Amino acid sequence: MSTQRINDLQPILKAMQQYHLHTGPADASLRQDRLNRAANLLREHRHALADAMNADFGNRSIYQSMAADIGTTIHGLRYAAEHVADWMRPETVAAPVPGMQARIERQPLGVVGIISPWNFPLNLAFGPLAGVLAAGNTALIKPSELTPRTSDLLAELIARYFDPMEVGVVLGDAETGVAFSQLPFDHLVFTGSTTVGRHVMRAAAENLVPVTLELGGKSPVVVHPQADMSRAIARTLTVKTFNAGQICLAPDYMLVAADKQAELIRAAEGFMRETFPSIQNNPDYTSIISARHYDRLLGLLDDAKAKGARVISLNPANEVAFDAATRKIAPHLVLDVTDEMLIMQEEIFGPLLPVKTCSSDAAAIAYINAHPRPLAAYYFGDDVQSQQLIATQTASGALVINDIMSHVAIETLPFGGVGPSGMGAYHGIHGFMRFTHNKPVVVQSPDGETNLRLRAPYADKLAHLETLLGA
Repeated sequence: MSTQRINDLQPILKAMQQYHLHTGPADASLRQDRLNRAANLLREHRHALADAMNADFGNRSIYQSMAADIGTTIHGLRYAAEHVADWMRPETVAAPVPGMQARIERQPLGVVGIISPWNFPLNLAFGPLAGVLAAGNTALIKPSELTPRTSDLLAELIARYFDPMEVGVVLGDAETGVAFSQLPFDHLVFTGSTTVGRHVMRAAAENLVPVTLELGGKSPVVVHPQADMSRAIARTLTVKTFNAGQICLAPDYMLVAADKQAELIRAAEGFMRETFPSIQNNPDYTSIISARHYDRLLGLLDDAKAKGARVISLNPANEVAFDAATRKIAPHLVLDVTDEMLIMQEEIFGPLLPVKTCSSDAAAIAYINAHPRPLAAYYFGDDVQSQQLIATQTASGALVINDIMSHVAIETLPFGGVGPSGMGAYHGIHGFMRFTHNKPVVVQSPDGETNLRLRAPYADKLAHLETLLGA
């Protein structure tokens, strides 16, 4: 993986910003062309990109790469291309006096930096890029050094499909990432951990660069006592096993009634027998990205056991529960958890599912509200009043009822966090607006009525104003 020299970054950004100013705002056809080129890049090289991701992970499900990193992302790019001409039209608004005109122009910001993570290295680079390009901006992408083959291939392909003044790629390690976050972009997008997000926001603040942060957190799953437990655990484990749980929106813990735990265990074991009858040699089951992440997850399990948790390995073939050679960890239920355990303090980012007993929806709401706001919350239960209660009484980036993570593929919905789980949202028109300056434009009326009321002398005007205020 070749590394961009840090001293080159400032000149690259300056050249892109000058190009953006010199060429002027991209029209609808150019924006559509850029979006379609990005979609074609992914479609035409999908097999090579999936192979690169597989190699970077050690083993990554080809289907998961095709579905999440290729298919969903192409859909978002094409959706933006289809609608961008409508989104960018100026909006006429009401003016205070006859003869005056007022409108909102949709103006590009300029050059947007995108720092993308390793867990979905294409979706989380091209997802925000859809909004960036639709809004008429250009972009510079810093992909993760933890997926070097994918990042190298991405840089090679983008150079083929785009002029370097349209979209560029910066390769490098964490030190390069730090330097990248310190550049005076017109906007900066970061996807990653809350800890690193704080550093990125601090660096961006030095240049007053506005940021969009997608940071994750501990997303809860609340299971109503009357909910269908088989449905709840099946849909939860569907996402907890997808990419081996290495997803910012993955369910991080479950809140269930104490008398439902035995039913939950049976349902979880049955689900695994049907979907992943084996783990270690199963190409559908993805490896943990690195030895460091693998060791951290085992450390969370060890800490939970030492502090009294009951751990159940969901491993139907009775294989080893984890293997350093494959970096595959079988899904685990972690029962009897307490807040003193690290697994209940850190975002897990792996196939471990803590289960905490909870007596009621009210108790679940109180527990969620006592902790940092998550990127998503999930609720299983068919009672409409209970659904509305969880919607209105908790704060999260999104709420999904009777499913997990399904909101992320709906382009008409904003995707983003709140509080410690992030700021700003994108996807569809929400991404277009996020990377657009909504610029007010006013054309004064011929008689200049609103200007005249500011002009001295004020004696008669003050009397008129007093009359208006006293009315």
